[in-house]
Amino acid sequence: MYVPKESQPKQGGGTAKARDGEKGGKRKIVAQNKKARHDYAIVDTYEAGIVLSGTEVKSLREGRTSLTDGFVQIDRGEAWLHNAHIPEYHQGTWTNHSVRRKRKLLLHREEIDKLESKSQETGHTIVPLAIYFKDGRAKAEIALARGKKEYDKRQTLREQQDRRESDRAIAAAKRRQRGV
Repeated sequence: MYVPKESQPKQGGGTAKARDGEKGGKRKIVAQNKKARHDYAIVDTYEAGIVLSGTEVKSLREGRTSLTDGFVQIDRGEAWLHNAHIPEYHQGTWTNHSVRRKRKLLLHREEIDKLESKSQETGHTIVPLAIYFKDGRAKAEIALARGKKEYDKRQTLREQQDRRESDRAIAAAKRRQRGV
């Protein structure tokens, strides 16, 4: 029996945007720079595309990268990611990439100009916070950051510890209340 195509049920689940119910789609985080959040006060964050070679993408998909020593520099109107460690693809041949090469970041002109002017100010720098895949494309989350002093770091740790202790006390009180 013939069934017209219009009356057949649609196959597939739709796009990632529709499944997640959000505008940006699903993010698969490959690497995070937790040290940057500890050492710097984040002023503003940006999402940038990364220009990568084929073996770099394959190595990223395996989840092997490090942003610990990474930084972003604006050079002649272009943003470059320096010192991000993406190891060689283990099945790559002579086409493998160099591990710590500088990689171009894709940003809008206004964003680059804003980052360049702000990074010229004393104490400001641009650091990578994360590398992730969004809708199948490699993206980097970069931040305009201001360096923290040692006492700022201690203050932040103290606040986190106080918040944890208060959460524990609240949870214990709720458990006692349920038990009574």
